[in-house]
Amino acid sequence: MLNIHEIYQSIQGESTLVGMPCTFVRLAGCPLSCGYCDTAQAIPFDSGQASTMHSIVEKVQAMGNPLVLVTGGEPLAQKGCIKLLEQLCAVIPIVQLETSGALDISAVPITVRKVVDIKTPGSGEVQRNRWQNLQYLHAHDEIKFVLTSRDDYDWCKQVIQERLQDTSATILLSPSWGEQSAADLSAWILEDKLPVRMQVQMHKVIWGAEAIGV
Repeated sequence: MLNIHEIYQSIQGESTLVGMPCTFVRLAGCPLSCGYCDTAQAIPFDSGQASTMHSIVEKVQAMGNPLVLVTGGEPLAQKGCIKLLEQLCAVIPIVQLETSGALDISAVPITVRKVVDIKTPGSGEVQRNRWQNLQYLHAHDEIKFVLTSRDDYDWCKQVIQERLQDTSATILLSPSWGEQSAADLSAWILEDKLPVRMQVQMHKVIWGAEAIGV
């Protein structure tokens, strides 16, 4: 059993798969409390409904999308998440996992495309970063930094230089919605010639920052 906050379909608004039709499986519960969290409704572990693996996979299959994203909350905070990922990999062409990186990702199936959200100082949860996770990332995986300020950017740049020089994963920089100017972030990246991709949250551009279930 897993506690599921919601299952819905939309367009993937982030990552290198942005724009793809996607089924979102949002698990309830998160042990972190990031200042920029835009899914605070899913933080409580009792914010979802207990569901069987079979029913979850059936719902995902019925939506018929080529991509499924398992997210949260923090999906790996539920012990059954790994088993769910394994079952989804057997029936869905592309499986993504978005995780804070505060929990061990070593057991995540290698075929899952991991998006690891490294916490910046501006998140309020920088001390939760589990740096050992970097060794489990592959070329189809992604490392995301959500930046709230120039200070976050400078910290991120240092992390890239000191810890990510040899990573094969794609590095994504995302301006925190309503806090960090995307134009300024673009200028900083170009000035420093960082080996990264910038992204904005396309779903917020389309439906607005307050919309949920999209």
